[in-house]
Amino acid sequence: MAITIKTPEEIEKMRVAGRLAAEVLEMIAEHVVPGVSTGELDRLCHDHIVNTQKAVSASLGYHGFPKSVCISVNEVVCHGIPSDDKILKDGDIVNIDVTVIKDEFHGDTSTMFIVGKPTIQGERLCRITQESLYLGLRMVRPGIRLRSIGREIQKFVEAQDFSVVREYCGHGIGRGFHEEPQVLHYDADDGGVVLQPGMAFTIEPMVNAGDYRIRSMKDGWTVKTKDRSLSAQYEHTIVVTENGCEIMTLRKDETLPAVLTHDA
Repeated sequence: MAITIKTPEEIEKMRVAGRLAAEVLEMIAEHVVPGVSTGELDRLCHDHIVNTQKAVSASLGYHGFPKSVCISVNEVVCHGIPSDDKILKDGDIVNIDVTVIKDEFHGDTSTMFIVGKPTIQGERLCRITQESLYLGLRMVRPGIRLRSIGREIQKFVEAQDFSVVREYCGHGIGRGFHEEPQVLHYDADDGGVVLQPGMAFTIEPMVNAGDYRIRSMKDGWTVKTKDRSLSAQYEHTIVVTENGCEIMTLRKDETLPAVLTHDA
């Protein structure tokens, strides 16, 4: 498994790309309201990435994906294709997943939005999913097994009577959109990966309110929960530091520090 260790210069470029990706989610927040279409949200994101940030959407055209961001609503687990026919309504939970390329490097992040008045289950699912991401982020430090992060996320999520999607995972990132290693969010073989300073990857648990099983739609992209239960996901791009990690895609609405450290 060829995991690239990023140089300080590469990490600085990733900071820039990560900041831009986070800015897209900060910008779009006020537009995620009842009555808006996911197609309109995609256009707003695209315009901001291309015209304001002078950057590139990594998703647009990636293996043929037709839009600039992925927007997944309610029972859609991931890779939802924005559409003018999909109108958001009160109580919907919505994941917007943004990957920006700037100066050849990627910044990848997603967050959940609750449209209008939240449902009790929707709010709880989003909260627990975000907490599972934060749990994983706080564990990152040199010398730990990558597998331990997935194991603790799974344990936390299942204790809340939710489930972790198995088929999709976090990933190494840098010049490439998806690099090694794969970052699983449940307890499974990780090939013996031990974290080292300079490793950059995403943590992005997908959590279902019901069963973890999924089904893929005929469009070749959209993935839904098999039992039609709600699904949520949060994602950050991070780099391992000498004693913790740096979150490159932290948004201004989050309370976590950008640099998480552990005492020796």
